[in-house]
Amino acid sequence: MANDKRIIAVVGATGAQGGGLARAILAEPEGEYAVRALTRHPDSDAARELEDLGAEVVRADLDDESSVAGAFDGAFGAFLVTNYWDHGDPGRERAQAGAMARAAKVAGVRHAIWSTLDDTRDRVPLDDDRMPTLHEVYKVPHFDVKGESDELFTEAEVPTTFLRTTFYWENLLGAMSPQRRDGDLVVSLPMGRSKLAGIAVDDIGRIAFGVFKGGERHIGETIAVAGEHLTGDEIAAAFSKLLGEKVVYEPMPFDAMRSAGFPGADDMANMFQYYTEFDDEFTGDRDLDSVRRLNPELQTFEEWLAAHREAFAGL
Repeated sequence: MANDKRIIAVVGATGAQGGGLARAILAEPEGEYAVRALTRHPDSDAARELEDLGAEVVRADLDDESSVAGAFDGAFGAFLVTNYWDHGDPGRERAQAGAMARAAKVAGVRHAIWSTLDDTRDRVPLDDDRMPTLHEVYKVPHFDVKGESDELFTEAEVPTTFLRTTFYWENLLGAMSPQRRDGDLVVSLPMGRSKLAGIAVDDIGRIAFGVFKGGERHIGETIAVAGEHLTGDEIAAAFSKLLGEKVVYEPMPFDAMRSAGFPGADDMANMFQYYTEFDDEFTGDRDLDSVRRLNPELQTFEEWLAAHREAFAGL
């Protein structure tokens, strides 16, 4: 790896957001940045693929602070992300965020990006009974614990940009994809008639790369991102155009998702309720023109669908 390049240590480089950033940097081999890919499994196929593309791959475990500090050593920047769904434990996620903050401070990282989310309790206090309180102190645990962990980076005096993400369009590749009901294709989301702020996960990585390229002026900023703001009907219309047959949208009741039985169903239902009831605020925080200045390749939902046409061919 060229010694004159600025090293970006990418947490979760074999995952979704980190992978998007790693690929964005590696797509510019003549640029000023190099990738140090952090992963628990450096022998995995995904890690080897990054290595083949030119990344330095190192082992690091967010539950082992010393391994993170070692992986950050000598890095100019760091992209920091946690995976709540890997364990479903808010306390563990906060501990991992703290470990990264301390490690970045010790290593002298000059620009960190912390992938975070809104703390929904700023708008839905714990005593607000419109949605249940979970884990005793959260409304949407996988949002709230990230939002409350922002302070850990500020307290550690790490020069940080706070990147607030949102719903991945990739979620529509699985159980949330259109389903056949009596011969008709139906998209069912717990969004009522509100707009959903969605984004392609690779675009989050490209936005992060734009933040690093933008330099010190982004330190201390909170940048909330999305690719497009769409109602359920607009999502269904985009599917109709892609598939060449009518797809309809049917709002799912929040309680129907809460009772669905999969791990984290109550957390997801509260998330969608938050999206729905605070549509104007959530989408209003995510100015698409500003996002596009960081990532000129920002995809619309229709563009993302077209790139994933084969995944929906069997519907």
